[in-house]
Amino acid sequence: MAKRLVLKGQTRTETGSKQAKRLRDQGLVPAIAYGHKEEPISIKLNCHDLTEALHHGHRLMDIEVDGKLETVIVKDLQYDHLGKGIIHADLMRVDASEKVNVTVAIEAKGTAKGTLEEGGMLQIVADTIDINCPAEDIPEVIYYNVEDLEIGDAFHANELPLPEGAELVSEPETTLASCIMTRVEEEEEEEEMVPGEIPTEPEVITERPAEEETEEG
Repeated sequence: MAKRLVLKGQTRTETGSKQAKRLRDQGLVPAIAYGHKEEPISIKLNCHDLTEALHHGHRLMDIEVDGKLETVIVKDLQYDHLGKGIIHADLMRVDASEKVNVTVAIEAKGTAKGTLEEGGMLQIVADTIDINCPAEDIPEVIYYNVEDLEIGDAFHANELPLPEGAELVSEPETTLASCIMTRVEEEEEEEEMVPGEIPTEPEVITERPAEEETEEG
């Protein structure tokens, strides 16, 4: 379980794309905190601190805004066109012990048998999964083993080794990875030619000239 931390924020009154860009130029990221039947509040957080927290696996955190401490989980993030910089964050208020629906990363481990013995390839179909678990026990990533997969086999969501207290929210039959054939061997029959033999060309029969037909007549 990731260690909880506190991020300091400030109430945000600026709205609109120009104001949001100005905040980002100052190293801040606009965010909104909502939930628990309380009014949503617009805030701004230090972008570096938020990025570092996420990089170290923090999903549950406390935010301190105007002297008030609230526990939140990161529900959604928006990134710039390069997919690197955070441009907005959605934070949902929670109690640390309550269960929440979250999307977590999944990662395949091992080398599929079909790739070693049958010339196959492991195809990753999904890299996240939806689960329900205590807010204080949100896993950073869930690993699963694909070593037993042969050509034509697939690994499904209901086979995931979920952490204690977690339940699957995604459809159980959701395919996460499969082992597929990368090449199809086809036998083609080739005509054998005797070395040195020149293939004969078929005789072309043309109509006789009209003069020959007249003479014969």
